[in-house]
Amino acid sequence: MTSTPSTAAARRFYPLEQADFLKLEQAASLKGLLQPFKGKGALTQWASQCHRLRDELIELAQRRVLAQANAYPFRLLPVELAQQTTGAGTTFLRWRKPDRSAMGVALWQGLIASAATPDTLLDDLYAMEQQRIVLNMQISLLHTLGRQAHECASKLAQAESLYLQRVPGGAASIRTTCSKESL
Repeated sequence: MTSTPSTAAARRFYPLEQADFLKLEQAASLKGLLQPFKGKGALTQWASQCHRLRDELIELAQRRVLAQANAYPFRLLPVELAQQTTGAGTTFLRWRKPDRSAMGVALWQGLIASAATPDTLLDDLYAMEQQRIVLNMQISLLHTLGRQAHECASKLAQAESLYLQRVPGGAASIRTTCSKESL
């Protein structure tokens, strides 16, 4: 959505820009996925990078998005943008009532539809919802990629263990291969 000069002057919420993301560690990007993982160590390292990037993204959301959403005039609204930590241990942005009696996008929809919501805040609330949706998707993907990489590393370790039990001298050949990979 393109804002007019008069709308831009009245803005109270500023979405994240490319410069914000450039400050995050980029090593765990999808480029990291498309490589010939040669063992569990490389997968474990990439999983850690994915989880570290997820955590940095959550911190960015707290510092930049929630800080704005919890400031005046948004803190006067009957609905707030807040963090929710899941059972899987990651954090997402959710709309909720301040008393925590209800949560979900329906609250944002009601806020937008309500005549009590000032027209001057509609563009900002829409920008917040766009930011929330995208950040939640990015956080979810990084969490899933890291979890899947850890599971894959575990399966590789099981395969290696079984292989070493069966193949005579298998341990020596794996150590030689690993040594060559580290060069």
